[in-house]
Amino acid sequence: MAEKDELGRRGEERAATYLEGVGYRVLSRNWRGADGEVDLVVCHGSFLVFVEVKTRRTEAFGHPLEAVGPVKLRRLWRLSSQWCAAFPHIAAGHTVRIDAVGIIGPDPSCGTVEHLQDLR
Repeated sequence: MAEKDELGRRGEERAATYLEGVGYRVLSRNWRGADGEVDLVVCHGSFLVFVEVKTRRTEAFGHPLEAVGPVKLRRLWRLSSQWCAAFPHIAAGHTVRIDAVGIIGPDPSCGTVEHLQDLR
């Protein structure tokens, strides 16, 4: 596995652990739809949350959350619709939200975590 892919995988694991620690329940990891992949799908109260995870070793090339721009948000909204269509029994009664988790540090398992909620 390429070093970059390994960094991303470890960041996604850290994000899942963080979210579970603050009361979220992980429903899907790396779910693939027609428009790409959703890193995490989690549930928190009445919210069904689609989470984009960005991991960087340093901020030398900018903050990881800067990579979640309008194009990526549109793709995540399309993917959220696809996921809800694939799992209507789970999606029913939930409000959909898009979040992003940024992780910075040479080792994602102990890096800094920043969680942005309800991106639009």
